[in-house]
Amino acid sequence: MEVIDVMNESRLFKIVYYLLSKGHAAAPELAREFEVSVRTIYRDIDALSNAGIPVYAETGRNGGIYLLDNYVLDHALLSDQEKQELLSSLQSLSVLDHVYEKEMMTKLSALFQIQSDNWFEVDFSRWGRKTKDNARFEKLKDAVVNHETVSIVYAGASGMRSKREINPLKLLYKAKEWYVKAYCTEKEDFRIFKLNRMIELEPTGRRFIPVPFPDCEDAQNFSYNKIILRFPKNMAYRVYDEFDPGEIEEQEDGTLIAAAEMPEDDWLTGYLLSFGAQVDVVEPAYLREVISNEAKKIFEKNKP
Repeated sequence: MEVIDVMNESRLFKIVYYLLSKGHAAAPELAREFEVSVRTIYRDIDALSNAGIPVYAETGRNGGIYLLDNYVLDHALLSDQEKQELLSSLQSLSVLDHVYEKEMMTKLSALFQIQSDNWFEVDFSRWGRKTKDNARFEKLKDAVVNHETVSIVYAGASGMRSKREINPLKLLYKAKEWYVKAYCTEKEDFRIFKLNRMIELEPTGRRFIPVPFPDCEDAQNFSYNKIILRFPKNMAYRVYDEFDPGEIEEQEDGTLIAAAEMPEDDWLTGYLLSFGAQVDVVEPAYLREVISNEAKKIFEKNKP
């Protein structure tokens, strides 16, 4: 159909979505938003109108480009690929087990006339912790969306527990772990907290005014250095779990060399010790002594 062909123009769809969000907009505003000329915007408006979208322009002091009141976005505006991507995104949210999200996916599947085959499943909870992990995630998600302060008991890298109040700004999934970017009222600074280290978590009911999180790789200012490790071939299952294939080099004897940028802190010491005797630190050399001394402490503390 000609209408669908016209609607496949990405900018036209974005213009309609923009007008739905803003109510109306001046042509120069749309031109700046989509980085085209005002003349192009007016051509786009004509194309939308010819395609049956109730868009119109008003002149005068309060003029601009409007959509007819109560206009509902027709599902034909979305391409087949966009429909599939939207359904896939909603399906990935099934980890939260919320009825409204499943109902929404069912309704959209019917509206788009696309059969949802549930071809993948996403679950970020730990084994045996599905209910607790997802409940905690849900509380934080609501706090971020509603700008609500949260009280937490947090286990720091040193193992010390501290009670804090944070203003959660954004949830972050990185390196197989969930984090929350937040403003810590106790430290009066921005921090990144690991969800699994939150021993207790409870919304306070108090609202905060959100502010942008600093544009940096990491608020904790870790020092990253290149770490080179050697593993026996029987550890391949974990090496490929933990490192990117581009960071791994297989040797003739079957051993594996992994080289990656890592933060040199207490976390790295504990991480390397988790491999037990199945890892050799190649570089930096001084890290071998750090691991050795820590292993001796563990032995002395736990020897029979």
